[in-house]
Amino acid sequence: MKPEDRYLKFVRWSEADRAYVGYCPDLFPWGGVCHGATEEATYRKLRLLVRAEVVQLGRQRQVLPAANTRPMRDAVLV
Repeated sequence: MKPEDRYLKFVRWSEADRAYVGYCPDLFPWGGVCHGATEEATYRKLRLLVRAEVVQLGRQRQVLPAANTRPMRDAVLV
């Protein structure tokens, strides 16, 4: 497993931006870091940004942030 694979990455549609927005909360806690016209294109951009950030932190000999964010589901009442 590559170090960047530990981090949750997700894409969602933003009505405000009228585009898909990519997120990786553990590396970029301030919010969305890329936009795109399709989910797939946005996810590809996001993967490249996450990989670049991990490489940059490694070059600077900084400790990678903990990968704490996990996906979850909303509870479904039956």
